[in-house]
Amino acid sequence: MNAPQAVLSQPFQFDQLQQMVVANGAIGRLLLAALLGGLVGLERELNRKSAGVRTNLLICMGSAFFTLLSAELAGDSSTNKGQVAANIVQGIGFLGAGLILHNRSRVSGLASAASIWVVASIGMACGAGLYVAAAVGALIVIAALAVVGFLEKRANLKTYPVTYEARGNDQPLMLQSILTAMDHAGQRLTDMESDAIGVIQRISFPLAATRRQHERLKAELTAGPHIDQVFIFRDPEDD
Repeated sequence: MNAPQAVLSQPFQFDQLQQMVVANGAIGRLLLAALLGGLVGLERELNRKSAGVRTNLLICMGSAFFTLLSAELAGDSSTNKGQVAANIVQGIGFLGAGLILHNRSRVSGLASAASIWVVASIGMACGAGLYVAAAVGALIVIAALAVVGFLEKRANLKTYPVTYEARGNDQPLMLQSILTAMDHAGQRLTDMESDAIGVIQRISFPLAATRRQHERLKAELTAGPHIDQVFIFRDPEDD
């Protein structure tokens, strides 16, 4: 009789577990975390960053889930209900480190790494039931990424790297024009690469400068002799 009774009691226990989850608002916390993480990811996606909607949504929701599970796994008798949640910071640190790239003399991906780090904290706030704090935190993150970044560029405060590509027919004379333009801009020509495609000669080089400095240099290169075309390329991960 004991075995059948135990089997029959399992559906009842499962229903009780479902009621407990709904009563504690776990589903709402996970959905809010997914929404806030998705909003931050949408800003990243619009700026063509590698960590977009899906990445930020999953990180935020996962952090909320781990925060919820941390207390449940510890049990009512434990005094350390945040043991599992405490490891979220370390895990996100490893994930963010993978987004940071060091190439030549520049570092890229810092803002993307910082964004997923703070998105994890928003998810933890959702998991802890701090809905208002999580929503305000998400709004601050979006404002910092979109508005502050835009103002930095418009106010000519932020430098960012760009790869220039000059095209023409005579490479030595093109180099002279590029050196003259770089001298006027007070910049040093480094890491230059050159090749030829048919009769077209190409010279490319990277330069980190402000928006206004890039505009002046491009205008001078375009107007310079022996250079037919000037193109600029910017890595979307350069924050």
